[in-house]
Amino acid sequence: MDLHEFQAKGLLRNYGVPVPDGGVASTASDALRVAKELRGDAWVIKAQVHAGGRGKAGGVKVVNSFSDVYDVASHMLGMKIVTKQTGPEGKIVRRTLIEKATDIKQEIYLSFLVDRDSEQHMIIASAEGGMDIEEVAEKNPNAIVTERINPVTGMGLFLGRKIAKKIGLESSLLNKFADVANKIYNVFADFDGMMLEINPLVVTGDGDIVCLDAKMNVDENALYRHPKIEEMKDYGELEPQEVRASIFDLSYVSMDGNIGCMVNGAGLAMATMDIIKSFGGDPANFLDVGGGADVNKVREAFKIILTDPKVKVIFVNIFGGIVRCDLIAEGVLKGSDEVPSDRSIVVRLDGTNVEEGRRILEEGAAKTGLNIVTADTMADAAQKAVELAAGEDYNPEKKKTAAKAKE
Repeated sequence: MDLHEFQAKGLLRNYGVPVPDGGVASTASDALRVAKELRGDAWVIKAQVHAGGRGKAGGVKVVNSFSDVYDVASHMLGMKIVTKQTGPEGKIVRRTLIEKATDIKQEIYLSFLVDRDSEQHMIIASAEGGMDIEEVAEKNPNAIVTERINPVTGMGLFLGRKIAKKIGLESSLLNKFADVANKIYNVFADFDGMMLEINPLVVTGDGDIVCLDAKMNVDENALYRHPKIEEMKDYGELEPQEVRASIFDLSYVSMDGNIGCMVNGAGLAMATMDIIKSFGGDPANFLDVGGGADVNKVREAFKIILTDPKVKVIFVNIFGGIVRCDLIAEGVLKGSDEVPSDRSIVVRLDGTNVEEGRRILEEGAAKTGLNIVTADTMADAAQKAVELAAGEDYNPEKKKTAAKAKE
């Protein structure tokens, strides 16, 4: 789950991490009010969207007058931010963060991540903050320092000072950096963070260290431990299908393809997307109905796919165990009945009650006119789905030819 910058900074502030004074505004008038309350003679206005690279896309502006605060906020609110992370569809700005401008002497990059290979946390730091860390890694990899942190023992001031020395900070800043870095790490660890990036962490003209930006992602599987974090979820940043999936406790991730997938089991769902790609197709989503789904949950899952305008073909790939094939078939028919569609449905069923499931689908298709295409294997189903999505009729001879060519 992604947090907005102002939400992440709120957590950091509660842990004693220095962050600029500021406030959130959803209208230009609110922005002007916040700036007047902050006083000063310069302010930074930041678009609040779940994406990096906002500055390059016009989502971060420095202004020097109240009239500019109002004008810039008016322009920014409602604009579409397009960055590498948003894709071409972009993100609509609904809120801005107005902060008092900071006197910047030096910029530092600092982030904490989960390192799955070592099953530990990782700290990444560089004296070349304010830039894309990928660009720094490519052009000057020696400027990046990494250290692993045992989540049981935590970070400690010693490691903070070690990092500060490695990135070349002045000796007078070693303890300050270590203190701030440890507090940031505590926020990351305490709230089950997956990533917490501060870019830039700055040294001010007065020699203080301040978090000028904050990008945080937390583990959704741990939200039951953090009800206050769960309340921060911004449904306006999610795809409509993702919002609906969260209501029915479905694992759903929207993607850019045109083949909708409904699968039971995360491993099978990943394999389904892989095999679609291997036949030259593109999955439109990851959707795992789970092992304990009932007819209503399957129905809602199928309706979510049907409401995605990108989807041209639906691939239902089920290995029946606890979730029986006949239950899946009933859910598919109910979902199709509530959200009528002429899209082809490629179905591969196997496992518990598979014959009953196929019978239900065949009879349902005969009554309703649904274009249900059955398949015996994953490969067979995937190729059918890819060809149908491309506007082709499935051709068994073409499949044989393709198989021979691979041999």
